[in-house]
Amino acid sequence: MRFIAAFVVFGFHISSAGLWPYLDIGFRQGATGVSFFFILSGFVLTWSARPGTGAPAVWRRRAAKIFPNHVATWLVVLVAAAAVTPATALVNLSLIQAWFPGESVYFSLNTPSWSLSCEMAFYLAFPLLIKWRMRRPWLIASATAIAIMIVPAIALTMPGPIEYWFVFVFPPVRALEFVLGMAMARVVQQGKWIGLGLWPASALFAAAYVGSGYLPASFPYVAGTVVPLALLIPAAAVADLTGRPSPWRSKPMVWLGTVSFAFYMVHQIVIRVSGKLLDVHAFPLVAALGMFVVSMVAAWLLYRLVEVPAERFLKGAPRPAPVTPASARTTPPADRRAA
Repeated sequence: MRFIAAFVVFGFHISSAGLWPYLDIGFRQGATGVSFFFILSGFVLTWSARPGTGAPAVWRRRAAKIFPNHVATWLVVLVAAAAVTPATALVNLSLIQAWFPGESVYFSLNTPSWSLSCEMAFYLAFPLLIKWRMRRPWLIASATAIAIMIVPAIALTMPGPIEYWFVFVFPPVRALEFVLGMAMARVVQQGKWIGLGLWPASALFAAAYVGSGYLPASFPYVAGTVVPLALLIPAAAVADLTGRPSPWRSKPMVWLGTVSFAFYMVHQIVIRVSGKLLDVHAFPLVAALGMFVVSMVAAWLLYRLVEVPAERFLKGAPRPAPVTPASARTTPPADRRAA
C-alpha cells in the first residue's frame, strides 16, 4: 500500500508538470498519498511499540530509517542543480524546513523531503504520545478527524501562501493525522474494530479520492479523504491479522512496498532533471513512462546501496527476516483471534 501512495504522489507531480493531462482525474488528488503516510506512521509505530523501549532507541531507529536516503538525495540535488543559500541547505538537511512558511524553504532542494520534516516532529513526540493509553480510541479518532476537517475553515482567513503552508505543511497541524493513526491502531489492538472489510473501505476511499478534488479552498488537501484513509488502514491490517484475502500481500506488492520510500525520495529528482535535459513535452506519455522506469531503477539502487546498509549500520542490529504469512507479526494473539 505504501507504493500505491508513493505512486499517486509521482502521478501528481507528473500531472503538475503537464506530462499526463489525459489522466488528470486520476492524479489530481495525488498529494493524498502523503496523508496516507502520516496516518500509517502513527498506526505502525503504535502497533509495533514495545513496553520499556526508551526514547533514544525510538529516535535512533527512526533516524536510521529516514536519514540515509534523505542525506543521499540532498547531496545529489545540492551538487547537481540547487541554487540555495547555505542557511536553506542546512535547514533542509536537518529536516526542519516544514516549520518555515516560505515555499523557497519548505520545498527547497529535494521537494518531497518536507514530509520527512513533519515525520521527524512526529517521531520526537512519539515516546510521549505512546504513554497515552487511549481507553476510548474511537472518541479520540473522531475528535481528531473533526479537528482535521476544521483546519481548512480556520485557514480561510489567512493569505493564500500561508493558508497552503498551514493546512498542508505545518508539522503541528499534520501531526493530527499521526495521532489519528495511533488511535486507529488502539481500536484494532483493543478489539473495537467495526468490521468494515478491506474492499468496502477501499471503495469508500476511492470515492473520496475522486470527489475531494471538487471541494473548495484548502479542503481537498487533507480533510476530504482523512476519514476514508483512517478506515482503510485498519481494514487492511485486520485482513492481514485474520488471513482474509488481500492483494497487498503478494510478493511483487511487498517488494514494491520495500522500495517505496526510496522511490518517493528519487522521483521528483528524475522529473526535474528530465525536464531540464530533454524535450519531455514532445512525447509526454512516453516521457512520463520513461521517468517512472528510471525512478524505479534509481529507487532500487538507492535502496540496495544506501538504505539497507546504512540502516543496518546505524541501528547496530542485523536486518530482520522477511515477514511471512505464518510469522508472529501476521498471526494474531489468541485473545485477538477470539475477538
